[in-house]
Amino acid sequence: MRTDLFDFQLPEDLIALRPLSPRDASRLLVVRPGQPFEDRVFCDLPGLLRPGDCLVFNDTRVVPAALRGSRARGGNVAEVDFNLHARIDDRSWRAFARPAKRLAVGDRVLFGERTGNAASALAATVTAKGDAGEVTLSFDLAGSDLDAAIAAVGSMPLPPYIAARREPDETDREAYQTIYATREGAVAAPTAGLHFTQELLSSLHEAGIASQFVTLHVGAGTFLPVKVEDTDDHRMHAEWGEVSPETAAALNAVKAAGGRIVAVGTTALRLIESAAGEDGVIQPFARETDIFITPGYRFKAVDILLTNFHLPRSTLFMLVSAFSGIETMANAYRHAVAERYRFYSYGDASLLFRAS
Repeated sequence: MRTDLFDFQLPEDLIALRPLSPRDASRLLVVRPGQPFEDRVFCDLPGLLRPGDCLVFNDTRVVPAALRGSRARGGNVAEVDFNLHARIDDRSWRAFARPAKRLAVGDRVLFGERTGNAASALAATVTAKGDAGEVTLSFDLAGSDLDAAIAAVGSMPLPPYIAARREPDETDREAYQTIYATREGAVAAPTAGLHFTQELLSSLHEAGIASQFVTLHVGAGTFLPVKVEDTDDHRMHAEWGEVSPETAAALNAVKAAGGRIVAVGTTALRLIESAAGEDGVIQPFARETDIFITPGYRFKAVDILLTNFHLPRSTLFMLVSAFSGIETMANAYRHAVAERYRFYSYGDASLLFRAS
């Protein structure tokens, strides 16, 4: 399909730079294909679902993967920003560097505050350079020691449309993390989950709505624009995900009992659809997925999608268009702009029902 079919105009002042407080005070646009849109509030969610439905949450935890380093080469020092985006092994990460032209294979990089000629205990060697500013860093530390050092000196890797307009700060360490995040490994948050509070989770449970957890470690590729003119020419980034045997069995039981699977975010949806067979039965899953969902895709398992508002020409806007219909989502986004919904990671949410 032509990429320009998924374009739309968004006023810059609708891009949310900070989240609302409390989290569940965000607005919620309810989209049922063929019916009028409903302007609701996120805390209305229990009344919009049915007893027996099941929310599927992505429990990945965001690594503070934005690092500022000093490249030491001879007597010259240059500052370089890094965004870690893929762990290779216990001591190595792939990262996007800015400006990458300041780096060469073999360079040493020191991270943290510099004091004279000394720096923090975190240091790495550039072992490879790739395209589009990608480099491979081999750190002196490994395993849990490396994780602790990255957590100490790193910042939350805010999406480019926020990071270009303000620096990340300490409040983002909590705000850009779901309250149920447990499995560290993502470099971007599953942002639909940012709206949940403990009080809302309790209300959902009391309403007879179940919860299950899966893991998809979101990569920085989720923000990469689609640069080709035809979606057939786009190649998705791969991300590691897991659906446990127990979770797969529980979700299949929900469907068998007439309940609906409600994916909390496009990451949960992509993982469940990757794990589902053509018959709709969800199988245990523990590997990478690069599933690319565009209009024409036949959904096998997910019935309802809870998600934020996405970028024009993005794979995520293509996904929601496949889920609820191109015309429906084009109209929904026009409505959201006209009603001044807040867009993107720290913005408002939508509850999308699947087109028949």
